[in-house]
Amino acid sequence: MNISDFHGSATALSVESNGRIVAGGSTTHGVGRSTPLRVDAQRNLEHVLRAAREVFGELGYGAPMEDVARRARVGVGTVYRRFPSKDVLVRRIAEEETARLTEQARTALGQEDEPWQALSRFLRTSVASGAGRLLPPQVLRVGSASEDGVEEAETARVPQQRQAGAAPDLRVVGTRAPAEDEPSADSGAGALLEVVGRLVDRAREAGALRADVTVADVLLVIATAAPALPDPAHQAAASTRLLDILLEGLRSRTA
Repeated sequence: MNISDFHGSATALSVESNGRIVAGGSTTHGVGRSTPLRVDAQRNLEHVLRAAREVFGELGYGAPMEDVARRARVGVGTVYRRFPSKDVLVRRIAEEETARLTEQARTALGQEDEPWQALSRFLRTSVASGAGRLLPPQVLRVGSASEDGVEEAETARVPQQRQAGAAPDLRVVGTRAPAEDEPSADSGAGALLEVVGRLVDRAREAGALRADVTVADVLLVIATAAPALPDPAHQAAASTRLLDILLEGLRSRTA
């Protein structure tokens, strides 16, 4: 089943003027209709979304819906009533987490005048939030040009991905059709790549960032610097230590 068949079927909740909680936009009952949610239904939805973030963050988007239901302490039928296929749930989580990272990048860009501090703040905030583990895989996939200089796939590059003298020439790859259990490449990734590209541009132009660092590299740091460990204190300490090392690797040697 194609993800796009259900695009928008799991949109955010809103509150009407009379205080009823409804599912915004279209619901699983029909396009353009709003269906009131009982308090217990809303609670179940929140449990499912929280559980999905945890399970997919730990096991990846290939984790079965039964694992999500078990973590949410609801029946798997309850999950499918809110999300008629796993594709819908995966897309919902990927869109929310991508949007969260985009907002974090915009905040860093708007509140930090010093380019390196802006990039560093974004990385620390995003790693601490754990959102990098839930980015669409297409955003994180990188490839290289073939030996004869012909690109492996025709794909638009994010800002500053083409670097003079860089070897290999890394790029974000988003043209491969996603697997059944992966979110599609249009899950808000364009806005994220654009704003992170601005952070990278500023830091590079200021001489604080290595000239060969790309947007793909920055996103890979976010995805890998937040390990999923069973002990929260150990996880926080490991993330901080790993990010410190990675930040040092990103900095220009002349900075």
